[in-house]
Amino acid sequence: MIYSSLALNLDVPLLQAALPLLEAEKVEAIEWSFDTLFKVRDIPPWFVELLREFGQAGRLVGHGVFFSLFSGRWVPEQDHWLKRLREMSAEFQFNHVTEHFGYMTGVNFHQGAPMSVPLTPEIMALGQDRLQRIADAAQCPVGLENLAFANSLDEVRQQGEFLSRLLEPVNGFIILDLHNLWCQLHNFELDFADLIRLYPLDRVREIHISGGSWEDSGARPGKKIRRDTHDHAVPEEVFALLENTLPLVPNLKFVVLEQMGHSLADAAQQEIFRSDFLRMESLVQSSGQKEKAEIPGLFQPPRVSFPEIPLQNENLFLQQRELAHILETSTNLDQALAQLQASALAHSKWKIETWAPEMLETALHIAQKWKDGW
Repeated sequence: MIYSSLALNLDVPLLQAALPLLEAEKVEAIEWSFDTLFKVRDIPPWFVELLREFGQAGRLVGHGVFFSLFSGRWVPEQDHWLKRLREMSAEFQFNHVTEHFGYMTGVNFHQGAPMSVPLTPEIMALGQDRLQRIADAAQCPVGLENLAFANSLDEVRQQGEFLSRLLEPVNGFIILDLHNLWCQLHNFELDFADLIRLYPLDRVREIHISGGSWEDSGARPGKKIRRDTHDHAVPEEVFALLENTLPLVPNLKFVVLEQMGHSLADAAQQEIFRSDFLRMESLVQSSGQKEKAEIPGLFQPPRVSFPEIPLQNENLFLQQRELAHILETSTNLDQALAQLQASALAHSKWKIETWAPEMLETALHIAQKWKDGW
């Protein structure tokens, strides 16, 4: 069974846009970014009841934002995150729980936006350690979302295999975010057929669709960079990717529409959002995959033991901190390039010498926009 789903959070414009769909019983499942409410003391009872109702039906999925999977140093915020996840998993009965591939750009690593890391054996081990802790806290299947941002073409090509190997110890799955994929297709001038074959499609249990925005590149005049900002309607290209991908993912269970509430401020925007959901639902229905039975226990994590003290990588932590400082404080691309070339990242496994200048420019904009948090 494939459920047509909404990413639904405690966000008034988003809830206003979704209410007619909920009332018409069109929303078959909810994805909730649970850690965005960790600091909210009193969640409204009606929202709690909505989450519980979907959870009891096996149709609530939890989506993490702030764990920062690949931060080199383990920090108290990660202990707290796991504690709250354990509590929320017991209360709301998540069907599965997911996080983002990457680490947060902010200097304290729990602000900012997710960014990529070198795809090395040491970082693989770090990520596997953290995923086992998430699986232990959640007591349900665990997955990771593919990242929209990449520094280089090599990172784009390697991400699918790296995700697959990273998830093996927890028998995990992938959220294939098709707008993220489209960002990479456009930004690195790739063909869908060439890139999608690099992903382990049998591990895809969830698909995201969303919109985003364009940014003119100063590094490459005439080039537009596609950004995963979740603040516009779903483009035609992403609907086409959904139609082409549905037949390729045999273990798909949830297809989720995402959009930020601040981009749904007026009635016209909310109506487009509902139209996007209904179009997504129609594509799922017409795919011939909707009623396919799920293999029982397919992504259940095995019972494994892991060290009480989390794995850490101090050298990675220091490199991340230096990179975050450069991204957050550089006034232009030339300054960032000069600082990187004089940093510990030069001639390292980060391979900064291969980074596309227009993507470094984009990383500057991302880091400086979100350095103080969401």
